[in-house]
Amino acid sequence: MKKKQAKQGKQRKKSGFSEDKRRKHHHWLVSVFYADGEKFGRVYTDKGKADRFAERQRKSPVVKSARITQVS
Repeated sequence: MKKKQAKQGKQRKKSGFSEDKRRKHHHWLVSVFYADGEKFGRVYTDKGKADRFAERQRKSPVVKSARITQVS
């Protein structure tokens, strides 16, 4: 009989975006989720600008969450 391994949180696989040496810049998607169920997304090539936009959106009382993901 095999033992089951305990699941330790959600494991994300590492993206291959950092391995591609041809890439000149990366794309960052900022997803904003509002309290009324609406969604909004904006793509940036500069991670600093994406971070600032997400932080600015999080300060709003109507925003439920703002998430940054690397898309390429």
